[in-house]
Amino acid sequence: MAKRYSFSNIFTESELQPQEEVLAVMRKKRKLYIGIPKESSFQENRIALVPASVATLIAHGHRIVIEKDAGGKSNYADQEYSEAGAEIAYSREKVFEADVIIKVAPPSLDEMEFFKPNQIIISPIHLPTISPDYINKLKQKRVIALAWEYIKDQVGSFPLVRIISEIAGISSMLTAGEILSNTNGGQGVLLGGITGVPPCKVVILGAGVVAEYACRTALGLGADVRVFDDNIHKMMRLQHLLGRRLYTSSINSAALIKELSDADVVIGAIHSSTGRAPVVVSEDMVAKMKAGSVVIDVSIDQGGCFATSRVTTHDKPTFREYGVIHYCVPNIASRVSQTASMAVSNIITPILLQAEHTGSIEQLIYDNVGLRHGVYAYKGCLTNEYLGERFQIKTTDLDLLLTSNL
Repeated sequence: MAKRYSFSNIFTESELQPQEEVLAVMRKKRKLYIGIPKESSFQENRIALVPASVATLIAHGHRIVIEKDAGGKSNYADQEYSEAGAEIAYSREKVFEADVIIKVAPPSLDEMEFFKPNQIIISPIHLPTISPDYINKLKQKRVIALAWEYIKDQVGSFPLVRIISEIAGISSMLTAGEILSNTNGGQGVLLGGITGVPPCKVVILGAGVVAEYACRTALGLGADVRVFDDNIHKMMRLQHLLGRRLYTSSINSAALIKELSDADVVIGAIHSSTGRAPVVVSEDMVAKMKAGSVVIDVSIDQGGCFATSRVTTHDKPTFREYGVIHYCVPNIASRVSQTASMAVSNIITPILLQAEHTGSIEQLIYDNVGLRHGVYAYKGCLTNEYLGERFQIKTTDLDLLLTSNL
């Protein structure tokens, strides 16, 4: 005979009762309050958001305040921003009332006076211009500061660095061509080659995005190109993208000295993902280069990869060291400000739109490891290890700070 079981013996009364279902709670969408100040340092001509991007953000309900004439040097009038829905501010103080400040040049010490606690600052960080006083002032203001150079995307690349690098690669070669001419104190050499005349020799340090676009430009003009990098895969990738074999070499002193000694143009294009760019060309190497040759140090915004490099400006972009002409402007893309502004705006706008879905940029920083990688100061704490080591300032792990604020 089959054995019978009583349900009352199997389930308790509470287990038979309907149970609550745990559902995901939608984060409340918060509209962003964004401020775009007019740049007043580094001869900066760019603006972080172009009118088309402003219109997109306004359509999503965000509020944007732009200082008067902020887009003028990129040929964007105040009227265009006003028609896109932005507010035009006639005082800098009004702009810095915003919760999110976006700049295309590092904030100056004077601008830091307007900062307020928990404000989010998104801007580049030019390592050669930073001092301990700069970092301490940033800490005192208790803001959340993100560096363009360190923000990553979903695949681990640096989108803002990449887009500016494309511009810098092309612009660096065109700039070198100008400097080589007699009218700019150069050797009177044409960047490229013509029938019966040996081509100009170009040496490129690094095999990343700057190198790719510098190579395309130099080869298109007919120059003889040499590429140095310690990453073999990058050099293989570069040759594959260009569709041709190049002279490539790892960065070793013997080969580098040999190629530098008779180079007409040397492009420094080495990017560091965490701190200062490595110095790969010593002062002695520069001294052995021929007089009138040109150095374009694109890495200068991270300290430069030439021992003789020092920051210059668009007003006075070059100087001579051992007879070699150095061009070390950190915001080289500012020479083509409208193109650069559109490129930067195309990267920043989607990031701001993502913040709408997470509730805030601060929450997006917590959720997005790539964006979190860009944070170098967080509410009174320095979180970038390289800056801490360089200036002997205590650093705090950002993950611990974010967790403690949950």
